[in-house]
Amino acid sequence: MDSEPPSSPQVVEDGGEEDEEELSGGEEADLRSSSGRGSLLTRRGITLRVLLKDGLVEPGDGVLAIHYLGKNFVGDLLNDGKIRWVETGQIFNSPSAWATHCKRLVNPAKKSGCGWASVRYRGQKLVQYKTTWLHKYQPSADMSLVSEEDDDEDEEEGKTALQADEKNKNNKPGLNDLMVSRRTDRERIPVRYCTLGTRDAARDSHTLVELSAFSAINRFQPFNVAVSSNVLLLMDFHCHLTTSEVVGYLGGRWDTNTQLLTVLRAFPCRTRLADRESASAVEEEICQNLFMRGLSLVGWYHSHPRGPALPSLQDIDSQMDHQLRLQGSNNGFQPCLGIICGPYYHGNQGVASTITPFWVVPPPEQRPNDYGIPVAVEVTYVQDNFLTSDVLNEMMLLVDYYRSAPDIVHFNQYWCPDTTMMDKIKGSLSCHAPKDQAYSQILEHVYSQLSSIH
Repeated sequence: MDSEPPSSPQVVEDGGEEDEEELSGGEEADLRSSSGRGSLLTRRGITLRVLLKDGLVEPGDGVLAIHYLGKNFVGDLLNDGKIRWVETGQIFNSPSAWATHCKRLVNPAKKSGCGWASVRYRGQKLVQYKTTWLHKYQPSADMSLVSEEDDDEDEEEGKTALQADEKNKNNKPGLNDLMVSRRTDRERIPVRYCTLGTRDAARDSHTLVELSAFSAINRFQPFNVAVSSNVLLLMDFHCHLTTSEVVGYLGGRWDTNTQLLTVLRAFPCRTRLADRESASAVEEEICQNLFMRGLSLVGWYHSHPRGPALPSLQDIDSQMDHQLRLQGSNNGFQPCLGIICGPYYHGNQGVASTITPFWVVPPPEQRPNDYGIPVAVEVTYVQDNFLTSDVLNEMMLLVDYYRSAPDIVHFNQYWCPDTTMMDKIKGSLSCHAPKDQAYSQILEHVYSQLSSIH
């Protein structure tokens, strides 16, 4: 992502009561030429653009952050002193405008954002850079000009930090060294579809979108879906093995008479998403496996390892492409099911992965430039009688493929203070157990192979 602002961004100017005055380039030049740096700027006159011009901060991706009531927001600092919110691509004129917007998402009653005390640049509050600027260029300035920015903000963040410290003290000794690190990349906060509007190249393609119900858009689900428990088990197993995103295909049958899509087999892609050379060979192998089993391609799945199991804008476009390809193969309607699996999202209920089947409804004809509408698909889960040998064989092939991978999950580490990663995967897979109760014994060999990976 470049540090330059996008060509046609959505600019948000409302910063609440605390917003700084936005100085034009000419006004800044006048301030400097009229009386040099000896002239006192008010705290509203010291903008990010001033700090950038004087070299106290530098533009960059992901260098700005807000931590508020347990939520994290990340922003890019642009060359012109504006802020681009990573999650949506929106552009904000000032720290206060961005802080106010983000805090109102968490707490709608919040009236102002107190941006300079809330926004951190590379881990340090912006207000400290403002103080540094005044010390350097206006040593006679009244420092209260920079400290009057609403003290309750520090108090609020301080409470959160103290609570976190107390929580850490209560953890079992030594566990912190073993705990798997939580999501270090940017936490993505889902948005409602109605807030998206027309396609915008400036919007982050990784923005997550909440699912709508068919009834909410005055439609009926145009097909029924039945998914085998072995499909869920193999898919869930695949998604648990690595902290990177994985992808696979779904094989099954489509009955035009009953309008029933039956998903009978998962086909994991044993390849890296960025490895285009091996991707075609892997897909060809899956096509042959589908043909040999008398199955059709009926969908795909992928993981959001540590995030919500909701589609991103990129996922929505990919799903729409898959739907059009399948529909175009015989000029008749055939649905294509998309499934997202979220194994390690700490917002999940218990150890079970969140598994989200979805479909995309094209935008209205009068709004062709809108995004497709992601909708939740109602599914019937069919419990298989036993684990098949080909599913077990596929699980072992996956273990061998990821064994030496740098992003393999180490199952002797901890998911949470009382649960190891091995407990986590066993608990999640048990949700897809076949009727034959011996499945856990059959899987012990697979689990022993996972335990041997260090």
